[in-house]
Formats: sequence, C-alpha cells, structure tokens
Amino acid sequence: MNIPEKSVPKILILGIGNVLLGDEGVGVHAIKFLESKKIPANVVLLDGGTGGFHLLKFMEEYNPIILIDATLDNEEEGTLRLREPKFASDFPKALSSHDIGLKDLIETASLLGHLPKVYLITVSIKALDDIKLELTEKIKEQMEPIYKMIVDILIQLQVT
Repeated sequence: MNIPEKSVPKILILGIGNVLLGDEGVGVHAIKFLESKKIPANVVLLDGGTGGFHLLKFMEEYNPIILIDATLDNEEEGTLRLREPKFASDFPKALSSHDIGLKDLIETASLLGHLPKVYLITVSIKALDDIKLELTEKIKEQMEPIYKMIVDILIQLQVT
C-alpha cells in the first residue's frame, strides 16, 4: 500500500522595491539579507524589483507568498507591520513608489482567481530618497526583525 507523502507547499518570499531610491528598496535588500540565512528547501527567495505584471506567474505558482515592501504611512521610520490581506482592496493604500504596478498585479491576480494567501510585511519609511543605493541605519536595523517575522510565519505554516 502506497501512503501519499505529505504535500509540502511551495512558498515564495518576494521582496519589492527600487534599490535606487534608498529605503524604498527595503524589500530587495531584505531578500539579499535572507540569502545569508537558513531557509527551508521549499521556500524560494525572489528579488521582485519594482513589481509589475511579470510577477503574475509567481502568484499562480506559489501559495502562500510572503511579500516585503516599504510603505509611506506616517508611522515612525522602521515600523514593521504584518498584514494578511485577503482581497486586493485590503492592501495598504500607501505602498511606496511602485504602488500602481503592485496594486495592478494584485488586482489582476485576484480577478484571474490566482491570488494566493499573502503575508505582507511592510516597513515604514520617511520619504522617497533621491538616488541613493544604501538603506538608512533605522531601516538596516530591521533586517533581523524581518527575518524573525518570516521564521514565525514559517513556523505557523509548519514549515521548518
């Protein structure tokens, strides 16, 4: 008798941001930071850049997705929030400079019936910088707490 193996979900950790605009690139910087950490084999790290429709295929392939992005929400710089939006309208309105592309992506995935379970980690930033490749110290200090949030999500999902 063949006993089916427990199905292990393919999980995507997707960092969004424009690294040319300083703290706005926090999602991409977080992916680079996570590359140095121990991540389960069924978890894929992806630098999503500034988002866009090319990411739609990942909405179809992975469930759940852990999304990391900057937000302009008037909170103290470096504030981390974890949201579990169920609909495109549940995503914060103040996602940073790529707001339209990411919102369009989420809306399209939802309309096509491909919106996976999403864990959205947002990092509050002060403002969009002029061309600047580095994160401010307050945002750099959030890399380890972001990692800990992801570990907690993976434990909740029973992925270790």
